[in-house]
Amino acid sequence: MIERADFTDPALLAFLRAHLTDLAPTAPPESRHALHLDALRAPAVRLWVLRHDGAIAATGALATLEPGHEELKSMRTDPARRGRGLGRAMLTHLLRDAASRGITRISLETGSMPFFAPARRLYTAAGFTPCPPFGGYRPDPNSSFFTLVLGDQGG
Repeated sequence: MIERADFTDPALLAFLRAHLTDLAPTAPPESRHALHLDALRAPAVRLWVLRHDGAIAATGALATLEPGHEELKSMRTDPARRGRGLGRAMLTHLLRDAASRGITRISLETGSMPFFAPARRLYTAAGFTPCPPFGGYRPDPNSSFFTLVLGDQGG
């Protein structure tokens, strides 16, 4: 079941803290772009939670960049549940949500290190293609940038 995040849920707060903890050793601070809790609560961000067996198994968010263009943020699957298609289910949900609201482009930044290889494969399989830095990002050897024009992906 995928639903909008409830920021009063202590399990969500723990899940999001674990996300930041997982990312901390992967890059220097200036190359870490995960949103912190306050940023996820912003009106321009839509955070979703996927529950499996009653527990939070994945999160994903969309953040407005400009009219018609949003950024995929805070994609995380519980490490104990990876490889079961939960991340793909969340990504599919986010893309459908964006399309239903008239969004025409989704872009994302993810790490360039081996830790992020599964994420890059997921995004590429969904039709995302490499792109230059967007929004406020700058070129960074620790970052990979991707974009997708909605309607171009198969499925």
